[in-house]
Amino acid sequence: MPDRTRMLKRPRDPNRLAKFVVDLATGELDDVATTDGKNPAAVALGRLGGKKGGKARARKLSKERRSEIATAAARARWNRNDGHDKG
Repeated sequence: MPDRTRMLKRPRDPNRLAKFVVDLATGELDDVATTDGKNPAAVALGRLGGKKGGKARARKLSKERRSEIATAAARARWNRNDGHDKG
């Protein structure tokens, strides 16, 4: 899911929202607003690669390596100090 701060604001009025959705569907508007000076086409291409990147990486990794990564992630979650310790 894209970062909410980069998405265009949705209109509250049902008629304007309907036009907004049609504009998105027909390609007249781009769903991601780039106020930071980035090229919208480059942002769209980056999102395409990001959407399939995780699945492609998971297919490439062996079961043992995926298990090692998951174990390290769980250990990092359990070891972090997030203010809920009993001290």
